[in-house]
Amino acid sequence: MAAHGSQKLFGWFGGGGLTGTARHLESAGFRPGRLNAIVAGVTETAGGVLLAAGLATPSTGAAVTSTMAVAAATHAPQGFFAMKGGYEYPAVLGLASGTLALAGAGKLSLDELLHQRLGGGRLALFSAVVTAGATALVLRRRQATLAEQTETSASAAGSENLTTGPATSTAPSEASTSSLPREATGPADNGPVNA
Repeated sequence: MAAHGSQKLFGWFGGGGLTGTARHLESAGFRPGRLNAIVAGVTETAGGVLLAAGLATPSTGAAVTSTMAVAAATHAPQGFFAMKGGYEYPAVLGLASGTLALAGAGKLSLDELLHQRLGGGRLALFSAVVTAGATALVLRRRQATLAEQTETSASAAGSENLTTGPATSTAPSEASTSSLPREATGPADNGPVNA
């Protein structure tokens, strides 16, 4: 986790750094990209270090699980396997972090050394509820952004076709109608469907 976070924050291990990560997240529907890059990078970097040390395990595990749930949802359209860009790897990391959040770090951890002051059961429940809400909010905002982008690009494509269509020729011809979108030349009931 810490290595993946440092790719986002610092560009280490072949990562894109904040600028590249922000650009990628913006294109994936996470706005503002820079803020989302910082949150994901800090959560992964600090979360990885804290999970390895076994400190504040319920809160840390829940935060990392949330970040990985968002990553898995983002990769879901590519299928399951990581080789094809799927959600396999973020899902495994999220499940492992979630397991640690619920089960605790165990005897060889800073939480145990501190007598579970930062790792108790109530804190685990509270962290799970808060991060589940945050995950749902982030995914809902992303869906809204993607829907808005789709609407904007469809509207821009439609207005471009309307503006450039008639201006390219003075008489209707086969060439001018073939450049129109399929919906515009097909039957009336084949119009665009809004998702």
